[in-house]
Amino acid sequence: MRLSKTLIVAAMTVGAALSLAVALAASKRIESATLSRITTLLVAGDLTWATVTADGLQVSLSGTAPSEAARFRALSLAGEVVAAHRVTDAMSVAAAADIAAPEFLVELLRDGGRVSLLGLIPAENGRAGIIGAIAALPGGARVTDLLETADHPAPPGWDVALDYAVAALSHLPQSKISVRTGVVTITAITDSTEARARLEQTLRADAPRGVDLTLDLSAPRPVIAPFTLHYLVEAGTGRFDACSADSEATRTRILRAAGLGVDGACRIGLGRPSPHWAEAVERAIAALAGIGDGSVTFADTDITFAAAETTPRALFDRAANELEAALPEGFALHVVPPEPEQAGGPGPDDSAAPEFIATLSPEGLAHLHGHLADGPARAAESYMRSHAGVRLVHSTTRPHTRLPPGWTAQALAGLAALGALGNGQVILRADLIELRGTSGNPDAQAEITRMLSERPGAAQNVLVEVRHAKWLSPDAALPAPEDCVANINAILEGSKIAFAPSSADISPSARRTLNALADKVRECRHVKMEIGGHTDSQGREQMNLGLSQARADAVLNALIARRVLTSNLTAKGYGESRPIADNDTEAGRRQNRRITFTLIAGAGGDAADITAGGRR
Repeated sequence: MRLSKTLIVAAMTVGAALSLAVALAASKRIESATLSRITTLLVAGDLTWATVTADGLQVSLSGTAPSEAARFRALSLAGEVVAAHRVTDAMSVAAAADIAAPEFLVELLRDGGRVSLLGLIPAENGRAGIIGAIAALPGGARVTDLLETADHPAPPGWDVALDYAVAALSHLPQSKISVRTGVVTITAITDSTEARARLEQTLRADAPRGVDLTLDLSAPRPVIAPFTLHYLVEAGTGRFDACSADSEATRTRILRAAGLGVDGACRIGLGRPSPHWAEAVERAIAALAGIGDGSVTFADTDITFAAAETTPRALFDRAANELEAALPEGFALHVVPPEPEQAGGPGPDDSAAPEFIATLSPEGLAHLHGHLADGPARAAESYMRSHAGVRLVHSTTRPHTRLPPGWTAQALAGLAALGALGNGQVILRADLIELRGTSGNPDAQAEITRMLSERPGAAQNVLVEVRHAKWLSPDAALPAPEDCVANINAILEGSKIAFAPSSADISPSARRTLNALADKVRECRHVKMEIGGHTDSQGREQMNLGLSQARADAVLNALIARRVLTSNLTAKGYGESRPIADNDTEAGRRQNRRITFTLIAGAGGDAADITAGGRR
């Protein structure tokens, strides 16, 4: 039986509807899966600002991307799921924010005639103008330009702060100045406490309004070695050619003893050879005032007391004897008496046997005394001044009309031999030339003996005693810093440096230890070390800190008194801050009361302590 036409049409309609329904369901499933996969990728890529919609197989991305790169990333991720031509870009990109201005900073570092510039400045400042202003400072300055520039306008307050910093350099030969907008920080070294106070007042007075000024000014005291003083009175007027003091109080005492104002010149520093330095200087100046014209010279604890030719001999002898009796313990007095008056007035001393003495100290101080003709006397002084290492020549030579033949040649030969030593003395008499001293040359005695024996007009007797000191030899192998520590430690292991209770006076029992220590420190003059003072915790903390500093200074001064050059040493007190044992027991407190020698960073190897005990 045949189906009717109507029935066939109906069947076809139903089939088409079912096919469409199936197609629509499949499309929805694909659309949902696509949305899910793209959304997952966007979330994983931290692109949550993007919104994805789908219309069948067509995908649309919308939202505001923070950057062009983020927008491109979102399109790329969607393209991994569907073909790129099926992705519609409906995204926008946020407007780029204004780039923040950088923080401008410049540092001006000055070391005498050299200035270094570092940091970032606005391009509109112009480095040429800054460099020109610095080069125009008093005395001139060489500029090292390490500046960078940024093309941004200078913030308010920047120009004022920078101009002030450049102007302040004229007062600061050793300094570091940091400049930020409206902020200036100055770190500098001054010569003295008074100079620091004056400089601080000047800098604060010159600071412009609106500039936040921070000052860190220090006045470190240099180590003076040797501690020297030369006071001269001529025609009743006194003056210092050299003056050393360890404190403001000592400086004031010395200047007042000389009748000078407290503003007189007297260098303050570390290195006082004796706690009685001021007293010794006062007594020497008073003795000089009692004889009139003359001079007094200190080189650490060695004192030379000299009178003018017109001084009565009896007056001088009495003053010299009184001075020697009044000097504190530890000072040695050498006297240079006046020339005896001749019948026709002052003149050459023909009554005394001719004698010439020259002394060279370990610090390079030369003293010439005795008889020479005028021309050779000046030649002798010139020779010693030109000799490497000699920094001061004190000459009290005088003429003599009956000098033996060859006297001048012998004296100059003696000075030449003396100049080959590290320190020593040469004595010339009519029948003898005598030289004693130390040298780094192991063959020095034989060489000097031959030199003096072969000189023109040689005296009948030659006596040479030269001690070989390895540490004076320029070719000697310098010990390693670690060996220096070990050698000093070996000395201190069996013998401690003791102090009187609650004082910085070193016990006399430590003399042998200090002598041995001085020999080792000389050998290690190339090694930078710190002398540290330490106490236990008994007493007030501030008192302990001061006591520890005084004891460290006392050890440094004791080494200087032993002719040790101490430019490689510093002294610092730590008080009770670094215990090595329990302060609750007497044994522990005894260990904590100590002096330590420590390698300063960069001296080689790890820092190591060398401990010497003491009593508080």
